[in-house]
Amino acid sequence: MGLLLRGGLVIDPAQALEAARDILIEDGRLMALVAPGSVTEAGHRVIEAADFVVCPGLIDMHTHLREPGQEYKETIATGGQAAAAGGFTAIACMPNTIPVNDSATVTRFILEKAAQAKGPRVYPVAAISQGSRGEVLAEYGELKAAGAVALSDDGRPVSNSQLMRRALEYAHTFDLPIISHSEDLALTGNGVMHEGIVSLQMGLRGIPAAAEETAIFRDVALARLTGARLHIAHVSTAGSVEIIRQAKAAGTQVTAETAPHYFSLTDEAVRGFNTNAKMSPPLRTATDVAAIKKGLADGTLDCIATDHAPHSSLEKEVEFDQAANGIIGLETALGLSLNLVWEGVLTLSQMVAKLSANPARILRVPGGTLQVGKPADISVIDLNHAWTVDVQQFKSKSRNCPFHGWQLTGKPVLTMVGGEIIYKLKELIFML
Repeated sequence: MGLLLRGGLVIDPAQALEAARDILIEDGRLMALVAPGSVTEAGHRVIEAADFVVCPGLIDMHTHLREPGQEYKETIATGGQAAAAGGFTAIACMPNTIPVNDSATVTRFILEKAAQAKGPRVYPVAAISQGSRGEVLAEYGELKAAGAVALSDDGRPVSNSQLMRRALEYAHTFDLPIISHSEDLALTGNGVMHEGIVSLQMGLRGIPAAAEETAIFRDVALARLTGARLHIAHVSTAGSVEIIRQAKAAGTQVTAETAPHYFSLTDEAVRGFNTNAKMSPPLRTATDVAAIKKGLADGTLDCIATDHAPHSSLEKEVEFDQAANGIIGLETALGLSLNLVWEGVLTLSQMVAKLSANPARILRVPGGTLQVGKPADISVIDLNHAWTVDVQQFKSKSRNCPFHGWQLTGKPVLTMVGGEIIYKLKELIFML
């Protein structure tokens, strides 16, 4: 029995499509994408989607699933459940697990756990260097063969420029992108938030914007030297956006992402020593937020990624200086990204591209389109669903979210991977 998604507003930037369509799914694949009423209902289960947007499944190219090693914060299964509730059909997980994902054994373990969880597709990002210590390169060929889709020492920058050059050259051999956590640790020092008026008033040690910008400048120069694919993670400053913009104009193979917190919050959120507003890179100023939005609008920033970083109360309910960096983001990303649409920063199609087609293109993984014949990885979104962020209702194991109590409009109501429904909003009944 096939599945008919009937009458939804289909938005597929990869096909330049934004129109009402019926979608027929059989054997886990899209079999037809046609004008409403073109497919007979006979023999099919029907989902009435006329009130919803139907788009390619969202892909988050930057998550931390904490397994193996810190399962008390998150597991591949619970992270997958959070992703599904956020409309994500695929997530790429960073290698800073315990042990670090610097070997085929760990990569295969992650994929085995993901297969058991039967949730979103999971794409492991392996380490650039052994143990992410920035000393000796990992074995990229072995990692790719095991299933790694990219390389990163996220959480730790590669400080040695020669090692970063060699990493780019080695990764280029295997057609793997390097995802750079661009940070000059000498400039970061013991800083715990953005260096500016707020840090001065609060008496907290600051991290200058230049700590990010100088590192991005170096990485862009090395990408130009090597011809390798470079992706800049979690861009947070106006200067960073401009460096990436100029690098793209010069023909450098560089792509970039930002996260919803960098266009939704400023360093003002740290007031009251709110550890749920502590992250790396730190929240910046209103000027930086405006530049991030402009970078998203003009295509300088290709993707919106969550940088989902679960922590328990053990790491967050402590003095600000001692608190861990990072917030969870899988279940709020779509609602916060839709704010860009409501504000006129992005069109709906541009937002979908930054959350699906572009991550698929950069990682060179399946998905990001509703093309006939492709796997049926689909997100169904209610643009009019107003809701209040309540961390106690999250699927994630962790609760470190600065958006608790926020009012958002727009929510995933159904998430489908390979034709199988992995999430359905409880309040709504779809099957007829």
